[in-house]
Amino acid sequence: MTDILSLTKEELLEDFRTAGLPAWRAAQVRKWLFRPVRSFDEMSNLPLDLRQSLAERYHLYKPKVLRKQESAQDGTIKILWELADGNSVETVLMRYRYGNTVCISSQVGCRQGCAFCASTIGGLVRHLSPGEMLDEVLFTELETGLPVSHIVLMGIGEPLDNYDSVLRFLDCVHDEDGRNLSFRHITISTCGIPDKIRALADEGVPVTLTLSLHAPDDETRSRIMPSNPGVASLIEACRYYARKTGRRVSFEYAMIKDVNDSMTQAELLARHAKSVGAHVNLIPLNYVKERHLKPTDKSGIRSFQKALEDRGITVTVRRSLGGDIDASCGQLRRKYNRQAAQKTEREEELPSPGPA
Repeated sequence: MTDILSLTKEELLEDFRTAGLPAWRAAQVRKWLFRPVRSFDEMSNLPLDLRQSLAERYHLYKPKVLRKQESAQDGTIKILWELADGNSVETVLMRYRYGNTVCISSQVGCRQGCAFCASTIGGLVRHLSPGEMLDEVLFTELETGLPVSHIVLMGIGEPLDNYDSVLRFLDCVHDEDGRNLSFRHITISTCGIPDKIRALADEGVPVTLTLSLHAPDDETRSRIMPSNPGVASLIEACRYYARKTGRRVSFEYAMIKDVNDSMTQAELLARHAKSVGAHVNLIPLNYVKERHLKPTDKSGIRSFQKALEDRGITVTVRRSLGGDIDASCGQLRRKYNRQAAQKTEREEELPSPGPA
């Protein structure tokens, strides 16, 4: 069956026309989808026969909460969702002064193999559909009771590796009859696929582009990011994106001790950033138990930041949110052991045996 939430407004309207249904019924259904609802039975202002027909024609599985955690440090909320096929992904809601940002996943797993990231452990399982990505936004709002003002595609997966579905997601989430969110409130974070960066620029969809650069030279970048297509080609693609869209590109740069934090690398990074007009976002490396890389210490990050600023680059150091619940950059993963979780839940329900 067709995933109804993955259809654009025009596609849903055409489906209804083909079925001999009036256009206003399609508009009714679409409004219900973005409330959101878990079944067609909840669409109470539709005739029963139409609801039954929709259930026979369209797929409307909604994600289930497997685990929900809230940071005691900063109120960040992480939700592990179970999808229709039993796979799982994580979504994070972060609270800022300007509003709430939801960080969504675009794939189950990831094939990029970055040495500092938990999301790629186990490789890529499959792409998420546009509807599944929308569900992350809609049901995070429903589950937390907090309105989402910004979206970042920065969770599990490489968004530009799931290019067509991401474009359809952007169309639906931006549509005034859908989520009606400004493109300027949406950020796509990519490890870097040059032809897809150029294609995105040509789409005329002015989202914010963030390149996970993490090293300014090919030798270092290929060591920690094996999917590296070449720094020069990435920088040129980012220049093209900035020229074509008029939007400022950002470079994400995880600070890894004795790997990418030398002053020589700071100088080279500054040259790249200046050529693109990019902002640099330094990220203190977050802990991943399967990885053995260490974060640059605070004094090293300050020195690296100053070296960039002395060369005229705008730099920020990202505040790590949700670290106590493994919700920070590079910590999201799809792994979930239902049997172990159920065992833990049973143990928590048992009465304490008391002192020996």
